[in-house]
Order: sequence, then structure tokens, then C-alpha cells
Amino acid sequence: MNDPRKLFDLTGRVACVTGASSGLGRRAAVTLAAAGAQVVCVARRRDALLSLKAEIGTAAEFVVADVADRAKTGALADAISTPFGAPDIVLHAAGINTREVAGNVSPEGWDQTLALNLSAPFFLSQALVPGMIEKGWGRIVNFASLQSFRAFPGGIAYGASKAGVAQMTRAMAEAWSRYGITANAIGPGFFPTELTEAVFADAARAERNAAQTCLHRNGRLEDLDGPLLFLCSEASGYVTGQTLMVDGGFTAK
Repeated sequence: MNDPRKLFDLTGRVACVTGASSGLGRRAAVTLAAAGAQVVCVARRRDALLSLKAEIGTAAEFVVADVADRAKTGALADAISTPFGAPDIVLHAAGINTREVAGNVSPEGWDQTLALNLSAPFFLSQALVPGMIEKGWGRIVNFASLQSFRAFPGGIAYGASKAGVAQMTRAMAEAWSRYGITANAIGPGFFPTELTEAVFADAARAERNAAQTCLHRNGRLEDLDGPLLFLCSEASGYVTGQTLMVDGGFTAK
């Protein structure tokens, strides 16, 4: 039997992480690099990306870009592939939640939410998949949400986009897994990030959220490390089209 620890070793792999400037995306970039991958970090904020590169070191490079700008997807894919070669792994952590209640949803807010949360992961994956097909190996990891399966107040646009991510993940698996490319999604519960600042700033609300989980606590960034490594490595070679909820059992209740 081979050493099971090697199942999670990403040495020699190239990963692309969008939304890498903060929160779950930043944590993912650091985790993948620690597992041996060379990581291309994509976000809009140069200063934050410079800080991330300094933290990771020579295993990281970055591209400043708006992944929702569909007209530049081809150029972005080329830029991502320049530092270390075509990526084996693409992890889509960029996202937005406008938190507009149904009666106040604007066309602009709706379009912006779907463009970043749903369209960008598809079209960037589409642009990077040929390189994975050439290698016969690839990992696509999307970010789903509690709202992929539950309706939250003020979350109709975000929830629609994240429900779409769950189905898109299944469809990506149907389309591309025959070439050795798995497509899965992580569904985080409540984690402290820039996107959830309003939630955690309200101590009572954060406590109510924690009480709804089976573990009776909210997420810590390190809780994502193992699931991310699993989905990005050989360990998940026969897992595709799935949404792995990392939510402390929130959706189990």
C-alpha cells in the first residue's frame, strides 16, 4: 500500500485561486502552497496580493484582474498560465453578496451577483480545461454556500447564484470528468471573512448561527484546510460532481 499521506501531496501541481486577496480564498492559497503547489493568486486588490505573495514566498505569483469581466477571460487564462504553466487546479473563491431583499433587488445587483458567483467560475474553467485535458488530470473546486440549499432573508440573488453553482458543478463533472478532471464544490457555513463581517459584528446573530449547527460553533478558517486539500488532490480521485458542506452540520438539522 502506498503512503496515504502522499494522497494529499500537491508537489508539482499548479493551482489558480480566485478571490485570493482575503478570506477563504486567501486561506486556500496559503493551504495549497503549504501542501506543495505553486499557486497563482487572482484578485482585484494589488496590495493584498503583494502581501499574500510575501507570506507564501516563491511558490506564489499573482494576477490583478476582475474575473467577472468576461471579455478578458481569455487574456486572464493566459496570464494565469504564464508563471508556472497551465494550472492543474482551479479554485473559484471570488464572490459577492449584495444582501438585497427581494423587493429591492436591482437589475445591477442581480447581474453583478450572477456574473461573479456563477458565470465567472464557468467561463474561466472553460478557458483552463484544455490544459487539464492535455495533462489528463485536473481539479475544479467551486464555492457553493448554505444558500445553495436554504433560503435566507436578503439572499435571493446570492442564493440563486449559489444554487446555480451546485448544479453547474454537477454539469461540469458530466462534461469534463471523462478526461480526468474532477469538479466539486465546497459549501462553507459561517466563517469570519470580509463577506460575513456584518454577521459576525452582531454577536447575538453569530451566536444564533452557531446554535443552529450540530457542533454548536461557527467555522474557523483552519476548518477548511482538510476539505480543500481533499478536493484538490489525488485523495478525491473518484469523487466528482459533489458539494461538500463544511458547515458544522448546519444543513443536517
